[in-house]
Amino acid sequence: MNVMRRQVWNEMDPDARAALMHRGIDDIFDPELRASIGIILDDVRLRGDAAVCDALAKFDGITLTPNQLRVRTSEFEQAVVSDAVEEAIDDAIVHLRIFNEAQMQQSRDWSIESEPGLTVGEKITPISSVGLFTPSGKASYPSVAYQLAVPAVVAGVPKVSLVVPPVPGGTGEIDPAVLVVCRKLGIENVFRVNGPAGIAALGFGTESIDKVVKVVGPGSPAVTIAQVEMQRFGTSTMMLLGPTESLVIADQTADPVRLAADLLIEAEHGTDSSVVLLTTSAVLANATDIELDRQLGALPEVRAAACRASLGPNGGCVLVDDLATAVVVANSYAAEHLQVAVADADVDRVVDGLVNAGEILIGQDTPFSAANFILGCPASLPTSGFAHVASGITADAFLKRTAIARADGTAIRRMASNVIALADHEGFPAHANALHLRAAAHVQEQ
Repeated sequence: MNVMRRQVWNEMDPDARAALMHRGIDDIFDPELRASIGIILDDVRLRGDAAVCDALAKFDGITLTPNQLRVRTSEFEQAVVSDAVEEAIDDAIVHLRIFNEAQMQQSRDWSIESEPGLTVGEKITPISSVGLFTPSGKASYPSVAYQLAVPAVVAGVPKVSLVVPPVPGGTGEIDPAVLVVCRKLGIENVFRVNGPAGIAALGFGTESIDKVVKVVGPGSPAVTIAQVEMQRFGTSTMMLLGPTESLVIADQTADPVRLAADLLIEAEHGTDSSVVLLTTSAVLANATDIELDRQLGALPEVRAAACRASLGPNGGCVLVDDLATAVVVANSYAAEHLQVAVADADVDRVVDGLVNAGEILIGQDTPFSAANFILGCPASLPTSGFAHVASGITADAFLKRTAIARADGTAIRRMASNVIALADHEGFPAHANALHLRAAAHVQEQ
């Protein structure tokens, strides 16, 4: 039996094609889950820290008092990881700083004289505050902490808070690797909270947790719903960050051993993940399936089960006639993670044609895991097709643009008749009067 569900693009009917593209949304917007999350948000809004502690006890089985929510200075000081993990964190932070500082160089104030006497432009400034959600539960994710925090720090956000669920089964401990990341980046506002309640606490503010203007971070459907719902209360969020997914475009030149290994990277996250191989070669598909089966045998059963779901009913292999078709299908899918594993002569043509993806990794020496941990490109990326309209979390996610304009008397008199014409057409006499007044004053001055 194949590990990958096998389909042929030109034999798939519209329903089958739509089913391939559809993933993640149903769980995120499940009415019952949405209603239950709404109850948690309202509780935090009304009762603050007490509700946050109750949610932690109910959903995580950890009992804390409000004065224990904030991570103490001594916990940061005592947090220790292995030399190997610390070196990896340092390597990742360096690469993330390089990427985001380079992006900041492209995000500068600008102005231009659009006509004589009229100057227009933008002032770019960081948002005032942000809350970063780092998931915990199935696993611990210090990589998420630095992937979110470095861009916020580089962007210059004055107030950065981080919330993270405690280690499961403990008494409130936070993964020391997450605390090491925060210590290295100077983030002191760290709180141990349940996911949805933590999102609410950041959005509303509580006795212990300051209100922020934006909340970002990947998580379970419950966490994602909490972020979506908090938009109703004026909290900005990013859409959508989970469940994870990947897509690989490969031709007959790809190495099936590395291809199988790379397909398993995002597939092992969970049974709700989606992984798709688009290939022009049935021979490659067969060889990759054999290799997938072999490599799955080396994984723990819980990860292997996730991989079989991700590559089976949730995704699989789709055979296409040519690379041009693969590009069309990939753009429609709009994957969170996308890898191109084709002949060197075709790389540029394929990459140039790809416009909808959270990230594009080129070649089989650029696996998803390297991008997730070290490369410096954003790893918190839009899922569920939102790569059609959204980008990953970089410094730009924490910046805002304010338009600036300055007109002199010559410029405003030149455009006055047009302003008046549009104001009259739309029925706004005060708009027009502001221009009539200036014209009359100018006549008097003369």
